[in-house]
Amino acid sequence: MRPFGRLVLPAASLRTPDVDTDQIVPARFLFRPRAQGFADQLFHDLRFDSAGRPRHDFVLNRRRAEATGCLVTGPNFGCGSSRESAVWALSDYGIRCVIGTSFGDIFFNNCQKNGLLPVRLEAQEVDCLHARLEAQPGASIEVDLPAQTVSLEGCPAMAFAMDPFRKHLLIEGKDDIALTLGMTDQLAQFEQAYDNGPGRHLVGGPYRPPS
Repeated sequence: MRPFGRLVLPAASLRTPDVDTDQIVPARFLFRPRAQGFADQLFHDLRFDSAGRPRHDFVLNRRRAEATGCLVTGPNFGCGSSRESAVWALSDYGIRCVIGTSFGDIFFNNCQKNGLLPVRLEAQEVDCLHARLEAQPGASIEVDLPAQTVSLEGCPAMAFAMDPFRKHLLIEGKDDIALTLGMTDQLAQFEQAYDNGPGRHLVGGPYRPPS
């Protein structure tokens, strides 16, 4: 995961409510290995027509929106299924942050575990961001995770809440696996103490990892 600090990101507005994970990445693409990437599948049926031609009315196909790094969304973005590939598609496209009033719970958690920052703001704050981006497509939003603030010219300064543990991992650029691997020495010490302690008297003996 890439560390997330203070970023200035070209942004786009997608006001549509209840955009579900099947709209973010359609189910027929889920067979793809993670290593192949999902950038081309992001919003596939919204971005392209049945012949594969770009729909010029879709926000990411508009001039100055192709390089979007921050997406301001409608309410309940990422609802629906639990597919993690919805987050992968956004991240592979280059989107580092999604901002809205509400998100699907599993999608919200998947974002944080994959280096994508989900920011919840009040409705009037999100409305201001939408209005400014519709008036000035491609304008940049400053997202400061350490300070937990969002800024866009023409809108008041905005603060957002963040779980301290997830904030730390995003700033460090670590996922749960990297966090665990960083505790290798402590885990080895625990296993040694367990093997030499009361655990050896348990039925079946102490746990032994498969060889």
